[in-house]
Amino acid sequence: MFSLQRILGQEEKIFGLLEASAEEARNSVRALVRISKALDEPLVLDEFARLRWLDKKITEQISSAAYMIFVTVLDREDIDELSRALYKIPKIVDKFTERLLLSPRNVRATDFSKQLDLLDRATDVVVEMVRTLRKENLGHIQELNESLQSIESQADQQMLELYGELLNHPREILEVIALKDLYEHLEKIIGRCRDAGSVIARIALKNG
Repeated sequence: MFSLQRILGQEEKIFGLLEASAEEARNSVRALVRISKALDEPLVLDEFARLRWLDKKITEQISSAAYMIFVTVLDREDIDELSRALYKIPKIVDKFTERLLLSPRNVRATDFSKQLDLLDRATDVVVEMVRTLRKENLGHIQELNESLQSIESQADQQMLELYGELLNHPREILEVIALKDLYEHLEKIIGRCRDAGSVIARIALKNG
């Protein structure tokens, strides 16, 4: 016979790990904000390697915990899907950072502060959505998901402006290619946040 206390403890562990994964996604964006102001300082990649290692370990723990429990509020498939969605956020942040560091100096000097501010806000919302998931507050999760969609719309508008500037100002071809690649990765990060939010909203609706 299952122990109710053990079951509740296992569920608590799952929620705690999902929250930790969301927080690591936010930490990766905040680390990017910090290092974007000091790209020529050493140990930049070491910082991201450490964050990615932490997030990978959390993702592995979520997968292991999900398959060791027999009863939970969340389906195993939902846990896996949300875990993968959260893991993809710092993964794309890492790729953006690598490309930024490899870019020509004039590209690295580009001001990405508006886009990074939106990313910071987006990951804040994702963290709050994951925390709210354990409270089973469907209404608040829907509100947060709408906020996330609004941030994505703002990011889309900013990207249109950046692409317009890229086309209307003379630049070296390599600079254009590098900037276009960076802009696309910024779009992907926002997209990954939206994906995570959609998964959370769907889980909440399913269990609401």
